[in-house]
Amino acid sequence: MYNWSVDEKQLKKHPEQYKIWKLEQMINWGLGGEKLDKILLRRYWRKLFLDPVKKQYLFFLLWPRS
Repeated sequence: MYNWSVDEKQLKKHPEQYKIWKLEQMINWGLGGEKLDKILLRRYWRKLFLDPVKKQYLFFLLWPRS
């Protein structure tokens, strides 16, 4: 993944922040051929800054009602 506005080398020094940033980028701007990790999504759910509609849809997929 390439991002012109973020120094990924610096961000990788902080693993948790890097994982959150990467999840947000993948969801907001496209997966780029990768798959989302369901476990990471659930772990960092409260920290993700996402489009409300996308977040609502992902919530529906991650925690379906019976």
